[in-house]
Amino acid sequence: MTLFQLIMLGASLFFAYKIYEHIQTLKDPEDESNNRDHGNRTAEAFSPFDASSLIDKADEEMQKGDLQKALAIYSEANIKEPHNPETLFKMGYTLAQQERDDEALEYYKEALELAPDDKYIHQAMASLYRKMGEFASARNHLNRSLELDPNSAITFYNYGNLLLDMKHPDEAKGMYKNALRLDPDFKEAKEELAKLEKESSDENTANI
Repeated sequence: MTLFQLIMLGASLFFAYKIYEHIQTLKDPEDESNNRDHGNRTAEAFSPFDASSLIDKADEEMQKGDLQKALAIYSEANIKEPHNPETLFKMGYTLAQQERDDEALEYYKEALELAPDDKYIHQAMASLYRKMGEFASARNHLNRSLELDPNSAITFYNYGNLLLDMKHPDEAKGMYKNALRLDPDFKEAKEELAKLEKESSDENTANI
């Protein structure tokens, strides 16, 4: 191993250690919810890394499946650089993956206020509202997402799933067909459409 490689390895290990060291002292977002200004604590009280580097590190932890560590690092990035919709969105997503839906929704809402035309935030909020049984709100966000990007196969697919939950199978078929029009290889959309068409065929046969 060359001297340069040794130096880079040492820097990488130092970065990982410092991140680990500092996340031990971070507050959970639930604890911070009553004090978004974080009192008198400043960004300098945490690690020496900038918000962008912290987000990259948190993304890596998400890929590894360590949701709690990722959330802690995102939280520090949010303190270092507040009012960043990307960070808030990722905090909301991480919380949603931990079934902390009410907290996730608050972060999504905050992110949406800062980036009202972000289709991904609308999609995430739609999914969360659907899970919570708030179908009207979910539909509103899917409609807005399609206004922003009418060529999103995944949005049409998610809309079809929502309509199934709402007991509107015929409308759901239309959404799955739209998804397949945009992405003919969309496996899940094919499967859901095939199920609905089989159910319709069986029902027609039973009525003969």
